[in-house]
Amino acid sequence: MAVAEGVLADLARWPVKSLGGERLAAARLDWRGLGGDRAYALLDRREGREGRWLTGRQAPQLLAWSAAYPQAPDDRLDPADPPPPVLRAPDGTVWVWDDPGLDRALAADLGMAVRRHRDLAGQQDLQASVLVTTEASRRAVAEALGRPVELRRFRTNLHLELDAPAFAEEGWEGGRLQVGEVTLALAHPCARCVIPTRDPDDLSRWPELLRWLHRRRGGLFGVNARVVAGGRVRVGDRATVTGPAPRGAI
Repeated sequence: MAVAEGVLADLARWPVKSLGGERLAAARLDWRGLGGDRAYALLDRREGREGRWLTGRQAPQLLAWSAAYPQAPDDRLDPADPPPPVLRAPDGTVWVWDDPGLDRALAADLGMAVRRHRDLAGQQDLQASVLVTTEASRRAVAEALGRPVELRRFRTNLHLELDAPAFAEEGWEGGRLQVGEVTLALAHPCARCVIPTRDPDDLSRWPELLRWLHRRRGGLFGVNARVVAGGRVRVGDRATVTGPAPRGAI
């Protein structure tokens, strides 16, 4: 039974973990998640942290960089073989991922040595997952705090406009989401870290956002999901959420 229906209102991928990403008109998804999403990352080279993902928590300046796949836009990207991304530095300089000078440029800007890393399985915090958010919830947070809340803060993949109240997604665990050709299994709500408190443009801090989420929503925003039937999705596709089967149902 459908518990919510609507459309896919926005679509985004984040080629390099913790860098800015790109909005899409369409995308392909498979067991990894949204094609090309976090297929690349920067690894810490500091003593005691060698080989760990470097994120905006340790290096907020990463959020001022962005990445995209201009040679494989939208659903032309093959999830099994995403091309090297193109990075844009805060000063506007464009770098190709395999440029030998990129490590030096990153180290100079971040103040620490990094190593580039590619993993086609995806490097989401919850492995091989997709982040789903709803417009009703985003709007409710903005209204409660009295200022705009940009969707980019939450680094969502699939953003839905549904006939469901704000934060309904917190009760979807065990259900299914059908959007376009794709079916996703809905997992647990997403616990938020400090990254959404950074403005995606100027990196200024807004700690009240996270404090409000912790006070009112247990620190949650959005829901994690995993692909069970892959395919293509496009902005404007119909989206249907079905709840988990009742216990004892056959």
